Amino acid sequence: METMRFTKLWLWIPLLLVATAEAQSLEGCLNKCGDVEIPYPFGIGVQSRTGRNCSLQESFELTCNSSTSTLLYGDHPVSNISVQGGHLDISMSVSKVCYNQPGVALLNPQSLVNNPSFAVSSVQNKFISVGCDTLGIVQFQNNRTSYGGCVTLCNAPPQQDLNDKTCSGTGCCQVDIPVGMRNITVVASSVFNHTNVSDFNNCSYGFVAKQNWFNFSVDYLRDFPFDMVPLVLDWTVSDHTCHAASTRSDYACTANTDCADSDDGFGYNCKCKPGFDGNPYHPDGCHDVDECQQESANNCISKENCRNTIGSFECFCPPGYSGNGTTAGGCYPPLSKNPLTMVFTGISIGLAALFMSMSWLYLVSQKRKHMKQKEKFFRQNGGSILQQQLSGRHETSLAVKIFTAEELKRATNNYHDNLIIGRGGFGTVYKGFLTDKKIVAIKKSKLMNQSQVEQFINEVIVLSQINHRNIVKLLGCCLETEVPLLVYEFINNGTLYDLIHNKGKSALVTWETRLRIASEVAGALSYLHSAASISIVHRDVKSANILLDESCTAKVSDFGASRLVPLDQTALATMVQGTFGYLDPEYMQTNQLTEKSDVYSFGVVVIELLTGKKAVSFERPEEEVNLAMHFLSYLKQGHLHEILEDGIINNENKERVKEVAMLAARCVRLRGEERPSMKEVAAELEGIKMVGDQLGVKRELNLEETQTLLGETSKFNEYGDSIDHGNRVWDSITDHVLIDFDSGR
Repeated sequence: METMRFTKLWLWIPLLLVATAEAQSLEGCLNKCGDVEIPYPFGIGVQSRTGRNCSLQESFELTCNSSTSTLLYGDHPVSNISVQGGHLDISMSVSKVCYNQPGVALLNPQSLVNNPSFAVSSVQNKFISVGCDTLGIVQFQNNRTSYGGCVTLCNAPPQQDLNDKTCSGTGCCQVDIPVGMRNITVVASSVFNHTNVSDFNNCSYGFVAKQNWFNFSVDYLRDFPFDMVPLVLDWTVSDHTCHAASTRSDYACTANTDCADSDDGFGYNCKCKPGFDGNPYHPDGCHDVDECQQESANNCISKENCRNTIGSFECFCPPGYSGNGTTAGGCYPPLSKNPLTMVFTGISIGLAALFMSMSWLYLVSQKRKHMKQKEKFFRQNGGSILQQQLSGRHETSLAVKIFTAEELKRATNNYHDNLIIGRGGFGTVYKGFLTDKKIVAIKKSKLMNQSQVEQFINEVIVLSQINHRNIVKLLGCCLETEVPLLVYEFINNGTLYDLIHNKGKSALVTWETRLRIASEVAGALSYLHSAASISIVHRDVKSANILLDESCTAKVSDFGASRLVPLDQTALATMVQGTFGYLDPEYMQTNQLTEKSDVYSFGVVVIELLTGKKAVSFERPEEEVNLAMHFLSYLKQGHLHEILEDGIINNENKERVKEVAMLAARCVRLRGEERPSMKEVAAELEGIKMVGDQLGVKRELNLEETQTLLGETSKFNEYGDSIDHGNRVWDSITDHVLIDFDSGR
């Protein structure tokens, strides 16, 4: 009896060790703060006996508020630490802006302290904005600064168009968090200063919160109840990969553990090997799990048929029985004592023979099935419609080619990641090499709505006929895949965004080159609006969508957001989309898409060319975040030369620079009806470009336009600064708040 008791006690010892190891701190270190356990590699202070740090590295040092028994990471309360998952649950303040009267804001941005060992979990969090006039912005740091966010508007009173628990864009909106973001700043702001909804909603809120934690309620628009929200951080050890860290003396993974690199390539995590449990960072390592004592951990028919091994288990049958002791196989007497076994054996042999005889039929049918699937996708994606349109056309300008799926698969080495040259909200772009050695750009779009097949084919036909030197040429398409593929000419010299904002390159870009690029882009957009067979609105004009070839010739690209405008329509109602910083503010209010939306975006590009500044940047002071508004403010004050990029303006070109600046200001007017058409813009830029200073032609500023934009007639010095400081009447441009950040696709 004593032996049996000792044996049973011995079986429970590994389970007890596992239970204590999972939440174990180093010896002599605080194991808990309040109700929250503190497992190593996290810790507080130093060991009482050795003086060694209780945490693995400085970034895992926590504090405990003894008066409130609250565990803190920096200033943020900690509610849970997951060693196996690599997660840290914390609380973060809500960012809000409240207007105690229309136009007077009390701003409260919130930041999370930058720590390279921690990233905001992209799987377990969402960014959420709440309010009836709210622009929620989240800034991320991961080697570079990125921005995201969303806009939510609603009518008054809100009950007419809102539903509780539905965060779908009216009163509440939410977006995903990118992978690997190591520092965030959340800013809640307003589009219209709450002037239209201040009687029931005078505050905007923005926050990052744990997935599925937040349930929207209409009551939150009047009284938002949360000051703090929970979110989840992913944490990693060191800044090395598993391969590099395993050779170092400070390698964190202990006995019976595996190492896993983080998803974004920064640092690693340790995990217990299969069949082991505990704390993979603790010096004692992970301990063997006795799967035989846990029914859910083994598939043996009983405990008596289970034998524990290091890291695993074995199922067996008693002596004199056959089988494997598992629930699937079981145990049964020898063949001579079990006649049914012969029946089962015969059935097994018959099934095996049937399987072998059917295998060759499967192989033969696979190729036929694959061909039928390609034919299905071809019809589903409008291949028959495209062939009919091609057969009925004889124009020499129609050069669209229908590629096969195999051609493009070979051209991209089966769509290898190394050949990705761009990603966006509408798809991924690959660099491809055709069999005739021609280099192309292949765009793999997202799934297409089947109700739009005919429209998609019409767009392919129209875009393939565009033959303009400043527009990227559509060469053809492939319709044999589930997602249609588009093939464009390949442009090899980067984007205008890179040229302007790379300081090493921008210093070499002369005024003449900038003016020529602006004129080329204007000509291309004018062609799309008025010279194409069907008017085309681009809808996402920005410097990142303007490519440059080896001679620095501009090529307008990325028609993923574009739409064809029928001749009997002047506007299209659409969901709000585009790139913040370039987005037409009138479009945000009305959802009416017009050609003047492209004019506004083009005006922002011209201002980028003049100033060398980004369209939106939260690294600048608050009043300078939106470039268009910042530029107009300087123009209004008569300080044009102060905002221009160094080296652009001189005595020879100052008149032309001022004319281009005034033209850009007209393009970014708030009301679309006050903006010029792209045809007018292209003609004016071409005229400015042709009138060179070497001919001694001095163009005078258009006084009427100056009055419209800047109030009373102003006088300028030789650098474009106003020398008339009297009162001026400012037009509707400053009467509204523009969207002031760029989320880029």
